[in-house]
Amino acid sequence: MVCLGNICRSPLAEGILASKLPKKNFVVDSAGTGSWHVGRSPDARSIAVAKKNNLDISQQKGRQFQQADFDKFDYIYVMDQSNYDDVLALATSDEQRQKVKIILDELFPNENVDVPDPYYGMSNGFEMVYNMLDEACDVIAQKLIANHS
Repeated sequence: MVCLGNICRSPLAEGILASKLPKKNFVVDSAGTGSWHVGRSPDARSIAVAKKNNLDISQQKGRQFQQADFDKFDYIYVMDQSNYDDVLALATSDEQRQKVKIILDELFPNENVDVPDPYYGMSNGFEMVYNMLDEACDVIAQKLIANHS
């Protein structure tokens, strides 16, 4: 799961998807395209909305997306078009480029709908983002579990 700073959207997406998958079969992680928040905990508002939905993301630590992530992960979900472009810029093969997907394309195929960054937004922005990601992660989890069985 990749967003800009790895403190708002992608930590939520990581926590949500991880909660929907058997831990023994799947590894879910998150990263940011930027390096501003490396080593920091998620935004307090992300932690709060996750906690409200019975998820604990407080132990996550921000990290920056790296080219090596293409080798570690089968799927790379980005939160918006800007993240998509930044991650694709690091890809060195078609195989790597095919791993990168805009997360809301799972709900709205080929529409390239962005998950809005709630950092500077309205007070209910984190709740709205949580709900979008929860719905998208339901679809992703169903696909991953079906492909893994």
